[in-house]
Amino acid sequence: MSVLQNNDDRKFWLDSMLKIASPVLLHLNNRTLKQEMPVEMQEGTSRENFSHLEALSRLLVGMAPWLERVSEDEEEEILRLKYAELARAAVDAGTDPTSPDYMNFSDDFQPIVDTAFLANAILRAPTELWKKLDDRVKKNVITAIKATRTRKPIFSNWLLFSAIIEAFLYKVGEKSWDPMRIDYAIKQFDQWYLGDGIYSDGPEYHHDYYNSFVIHPMLVDLIETVGEEYREWTVLKESIIKRSQRYAVIQERTISPEGTFPPVGRSLAYRFGVFQSLAQHALRKDLPKELPPAQVRSALTEVIKRTLSAPGTFVESGWLRVGFSGHQPGIGEGYISTGSLYLCTAAFLPLGLPSSDSFWSDPPMEWTSKRAWSGKEFPIDYSL
Repeated sequence: MSVLQNNDDRKFWLDSMLKIASPVLLHLNNRTLKQEMPVEMQEGTSRENFSHLEALSRLLVGMAPWLERVSEDEEEEILRLKYAELARAAVDAGTDPTSPDYMNFSDDFQPIVDTAFLANAILRAPTELWKKLDDRVKKNVITAIKATRTRKPIFSNWLLFSAIIEAFLYKVGEKSWDPMRIDYAIKQFDQWYLGDGIYSDGPEYHHDYYNSFVIHPMLVDLIETVGEEYREWTVLKESIIKRSQRYAVIQERTISPEGTFPPVGRSLAYRFGVFQSLAQHALRKDLPKELPPAQVRSALTEVIKRTLSAPGTFVESGWLRVGFSGHQPGIGEGYISTGSLYLCTAAFLPLGLPSSDSFWSDPPMEWTSKRAWSGKEFPIDYSL
């Protein structure tokens, strides 16, 4: 019997991720993404030059762990092999200069962001998204990724985009990788640490979800990739991971009994991508002891269900629409377009765990706020 038939939550997660992924990957496979993908954006902005790379890279950064792990379930493995092949074809279509879907890696500053998400996706799936690429495609990818190095990032979470690009170059054996860009990002964020698992995004604190959209996940992946290269990076590794784990605890406590979360800060159109940091620690199997894996699964399942069931989330042809709960174009900032929305897939990182892992196999559990608001005992919260 299929494991998927015995695990309703995993089947729901997988079906949801593939529903979101299919329009992007199928059109890239046919090299018709630019022709067919609608680009919804704020009136008066021009995002057509960036949106396609956003869709590819943000989608893959969330899908990568599932693509990378051979499934224990025969039915799921057939899907994984199919989508891994589609993902490689998508990377080829987006980085081949002769492709009608060749993406913008060199014009303006936005490509720094989404080239970094593509680099991060490859770090998360080095076999399926790198080793299995043809040499021609590998060469195109490296050329595309290096093209972003002509511009400097904004003095904010963007420092991590430049750093993760260099970490990718390091990982694939490029001798020209630049340790200075990595060193600057790691040490600057150590300076920007405010306490209790929270970083400032630049010189001033912003009450938003960028600690999870970018800061903690990229710092963790960065230090895991290059941390052994220099002693001063190695000594920061423990604190980087502990801070991120503390933020995961905070994130779980923001999920209401109904599976909602506060609509605070910018970039709310990334929807449940808000929970990338919590999802990453589930994937890493290093959730803090007060967060049993099944509790995190139950909370995130409710969030994903609540979000995707909102009317207007998708257009009829399957593309995501701008919104937080359904279609709410007014929350799309000037840098938001259809491609941006695919960062929601970052919440699906735990699909990279096997079906037999306790995250998936343990019985459902009530999460912290569900217990708290029903009068049940729940653990008190302590700062880091």
